[in-house]
Amino acid sequence: MDLREAGHPQRHPWEIARCAFLIRQLRRHRVTATAHRILDAGAGDAWFANQLLATLAPHARTTCWDAHYDTATSGAIEAAGHGRIRCTTTLPTGPFDLVTLLDVAEHVPNDAAFVQEIVTTAVRPAGWLLFTVPAWQGLFCEHDRFLQHYRRYSPKQARELLLGSGLQLVASGGLFHSLLPPRAATKVMELLKLSSKKPEKGAAWTHGRWWTAAVGRALKADGVVSRVSAEIGLQIPGLSWWALCRKQ
Repeated sequence: MDLREAGHPQRHPWEIARCAFLIRQLRRHRVTATAHRILDAGAGDAWFANQLLATLAPHARTTCWDAHYDTATSGAIEAAGHGRIRCTTTLPTGPFDLVTLLDVAEHVPNDAAFVQEIVTTAVRPAGWLLFTVPAWQGLFCEHDRFLQHYRRYSPKQARELLLGSGLQLVASGGLFHSLLPPRAATKVMELLKLSSKKPEKGAAWTHGRWWTAAVGRALKADGVVSRVSAEIGLQIPGLSWWALCRKQ
């Protein structure tokens, strides 16, 4: 979770579903069996880093990199990581077996230079990079402005960004297909000035147990569609786009 969104104890079902889907991809391609040094770029509150560490070998270690860490935040994250996590505010020199770059590139003015520097500096030869971004610039709305996004990506733009950084795409595709219609409706309401509500906490989730469970099941089913479509090479549009890449 982005530090700008942090502060609510209940994880958003979207975040939980994304985590489960991405870790499944890492397992499918045997990354979790071989990755021992991990860099989580733009790690936020390090929730994903902790979930991933739980699937890795006991000696695996993660560096959480976020420019917005302060001493208190870093200390709390490292303490919760029980010696398996360290925090930094600057890009560390690798080599890392796996770099995760999850919904980060859209926050950076020069995304091409940013990704290139990470690949060159941090990813070891034949190492892995796991990447996600919000999809479709036409859906850019107040929620993106609240999160300080510069852009959303078409699959073509995202692929060109990764290939141009010296990465080979091993698997990729859309994610959260079922969330496209609600986001499109939100965009239309904003264009027609039918909605003036400003986001206050982008990832806050305050719904009850039953609604949370129902949304979680729906997003899990959505993830199955994403997985199967990626395996057969069918590109189905989603609210997000993901890729698992390897450094050439």
